[in-house]
Amino acid sequence: MEAQAVHQFFFQLMVILLTARLFGELFARLKSPPVVGELLAGVILGPSLLGWMEPSQVIKLLAEIGIILLLFEVGLDTDIRQLAKTGWQALFVAVSGFVWPFVFGFGLSHWLFDRSLLESLFIGGTLTATSIGITVRVLTDLKRQHSREAQVVLGAAVIDDILGVVLLAVLYDFSRVGQINTANAMQVIGFIAMFFVLAPLFAKAISLVIRQFAKISQTDGLIPTLIVSLVLFFAWLAHEMGAPELLGGFAAGLALSRRFFLPFGMALHEDADFTGRIEAQMRPIIQLFVPIFFVMVGLSLNLREIDWTSPFIWWFSVSLFAVAIFGKLLGALLIRGPWTERLAIGIAMIPRGEVGLIFAELGRTSGILNNDIYAALIIVIAMTTLLSPMLLKGYYRYLRLA
Repeated sequence: MEAQAVHQFFFQLMVILLTARLFGELFARLKSPPVVGELLAGVILGPSLLGWMEPSQVIKLLAEIGIILLLFEVGLDTDIRQLAKTGWQALFVAVSGFVWPFVFGFGLSHWLFDRSLLESLFIGGTLTATSIGITVRVLTDLKRQHSREAQVVLGAAVIDDILGVVLLAVLYDFSRVGQINTANAMQVIGFIAMFFVLAPLFAKAISLVIRQFAKISQTDGLIPTLIVSLVLFFAWLAHEMGAPELLGGFAAGLALSRRFFLPFGMALHEDADFTGRIEAQMRPIIQLFVPIFFVMVGLSLNLREIDWTSPFIWWFSVSLFAVAIFGKLLGALLIRGPWTERLAIGIAMIPRGEVGLIFAELGRTSGILNNDIYAALIIVIAMTTLLSPMLLKGYYRYLRLA
């Protein structure tokens, strides 16, 4: 990189970090998900509006690190034991909320809008995601985080995350070879299963070593250095096994979660204080890199190239939006229980947020999703992410007044 390019990169990175923080803070104060503000920052800076910058290779690389760390955080916050509290209802909500949006999204794209098979799979896959972090924040604000519907949603989110990561790995394999290969898909699923069994065991063992080093270390920053190294190693290992790198981040976070238990009744000594230190010391690093990914998504979107007079973009966006909402509501409404509780669960499962953006971005970078389809997906993700918190708050206010 030449000297001029270096200082331009420094300025570009400064602008990205500051605008991401500014718009994220603005949306947080408006009681909306900060991720939408970070996405908007990229849209404003990029070719859609001001045209000040485009994502360079270095920015893309930093965004990749952000994705891996984001999935590490998702894994770190995943509560496997939550499933035991909610049982089959969480399983049903998760599987239904995964299957219906995928089936409807795929069918709509492939048969109604005549999109290719691989493109339709990515579109359906993008609609399966659930951004549980957004929902948890809203439920906490409403003092409903310990309610029965919240427990079902949290339990369903655990399964949703795992199913989503598996589907992402399969679609990643399809995108690499450019075609649907069932044999390869089964091989990838087998590798993932093996990875999820062995990687957490390995990570738990490594965490014991890190813990001992942390006790005798004479320098600051040992824990984040070793944890980031572990996450990056797992990302490399996942790629070598034919899965996307971000799967490694998810597996590392899952293994280091204080709420993780090892399979087959095996257990290593848990140290909640040490896990808390990992979370506290990793959070600033995650909060630094993850917004770069969301801004880059906005930078990669060129709204000026879209023919807004075309009926296709409007019908396609509206149809996907309806499928995204109906697919999640259907899974919750089919379980037993009071209607008020089932509807709350369905609304809480609607936001796609950061997980949906990862699907869409993988489709774009693989050359499978064109700009129009990518833009429609980003619009649907943003709308569901904004809509769900507002609906949930209004719904609980209505129930209190009823």
